[in-house]
Amino acid sequence: MQFRHNDFRVFSSLKRDNLVIEVIQAGGLPENYNADLAKSVNHHDQERFSWQQVRILLKDTSVVLEAGALQYMFGNIEMENRSGGVGGFAKKFVGSAVTGETASKPIYRGSGEMYLEPKRKDFTLIELAPGEEIIVDDGLFFCAENTVKVGVAKQSNVSSALFGGEGLFQTKITASDNGYVVLELPVPEYELVRYELDGTETLKVDGSFAVLRSSTIEFSVEKSTKSMLGSASSGEGMLQTFRGRGEVWLAPTLPFRARPF
Repeated sequence: MQFRHNDFRVFSSLKRDNLVIEVIQAGGLPENYNADLAKSVNHHDQERFSWQQVRILLKDTSVVLEAGALQYMFGNIEMENRSGGVGGFAKKFVGSAVTGETASKPIYRGSGEMYLEPKRKDFTLIELAPGEEIIVDDGLFFCAENTVKVGVAKQSNVSSALFGGEGLFQTKITASDNGYVVLELPVPEYELVRYELDGTETLKVDGSFAVLRSSTIEFSVEKSTKSMLGSASSGEGMLQTFRGRGEVWLAPTLPFRARPF
């Protein structure tokens, strides 16, 4: 397969012999583009180059996408629907009533290159080990290697469902083998704070801005103090609480992005 080449600015990439996933500058760069000059001369150029896009190169392999994520593709690639048939471009699937994720996620198989819809957001690329499982906020999943299964995680206790701010269900991403995953972040990646819990530590969060956790992390909602009186006087109330061994991603700026200034 002969891929088209352009002067893309590549932010990040994951590569195998038969699969490449890249986060690139949407639309590519002109041959005479000078980043330093653009920044100093015209801020509109900076806006133009703030769009990110996911590019996927396939060689006899397959990927799973969020429904509607595909923008265009080139080569010998076909979409498999869940009933086993083969179709053309993905249609918008009916949203699931269980989570904010769409109910069905199309699989694309073959050889060629694919471009997913540009976003004025950051994407992050992660690799899951065999059997590794993460739980993410609805809407974060964007695409993955087809060794990855996207499902539903139900909150394990009543307090987290009622007071956690995440609802009764979240999105569960599981790798049956080493699997690449692309997440669409709600904030720029540099604003994320990642905590690695060793099994003896507790992370408590006042608000709903934990966007990812390992499935080995126990999530609950607890009063900020042992008594309701103390909780009321502290002004904190209920706290999202994380215990166990694994990783938790926080987006501390997320609650403030929706507020007018």
